[in-house]
This record gives sequence, structure tokens and C-alpha cells, in this order.
Amino acid sequence: MKLNAGIITKKMAETKAFYTQTLGFGVTFENEFYLLLHTPEREAEISFLLPDHPSQQPLFHQAFLGQGVYLTIEVDDVDKVYTALKEKGVEIKIPIRDEPWGDRHFAIQDPNGVGIDIVKYSAQEGD
Repeated sequence: MKLNAGIITKKMAETKAFYTQTLGFGVTFENEFYLLLHTPEREAEISFLLPDHPSQQPLFHQAFLGQGVYLTIEVDDVDKVYTALKEKGVEIKIPIRDEPWGDRHFAIQDPNGVGIDIVKYSAQEGD
């Protein structure tokens, strides 16, 4: 089984630019109403769909309202990614921090209002 999360948005150009230029995603497929992106190593995908497109059923017509969704991107070197995004001028919504359970992370936001938590997981004792 494979999961592909999707977001319905009018901000297709801004979304494509953000994920490809800011986060290094690649384009798997694109047409006038649908955009499928993949992570740099092709380990995961995310899709974006224009609202109210006549090719889609009504269930997939309503645009995302910009709240209540987040993505987590796990990286090997969270400090390197943090520095690179700051150098690109990306607004950091939550500065880099260490959590009591050992994770190190920070957060940014995509053009649709989706929070993106960029994290380096730490193995728990006993793992």
C-alpha cells in the first residue's frame, strides 16, 4: 500500500515553486489541473488539485482552507536544512529546537497554509 496525500488549491504555481525551489522536490506529473510532486529521493509524493475542476467529482471540488493540516519531512541533517532555508530567505515559523524526547526540528509553512515540520528523529533508549 502506498499513500499519496493531496491538497486542493488555487495556488498551483506558488505551490510548485515552493516545493521544487525551496524543498528540492521534483515533478512526477503535471497538467492544467493536477500536480504530482516527489521528494528528492523519490521516497514520497504529494499532489495538488485545482478546485471545482469539471473532470473531478464533487467530493474533490472544495479548496483547502489553510488550517488543520501539517506535513513532516524527516532529514538526516536538520541543522544543514535549517541553515540552507534561512539563507534562501524562507520564513521560519518555529525556530530550530531540541525536544525532551530527543527530536530536533523546526517548522515552515507552504503557500497553502500547510505547516511543514522538518525533523531529525532521535532513537529512543531501548530502540
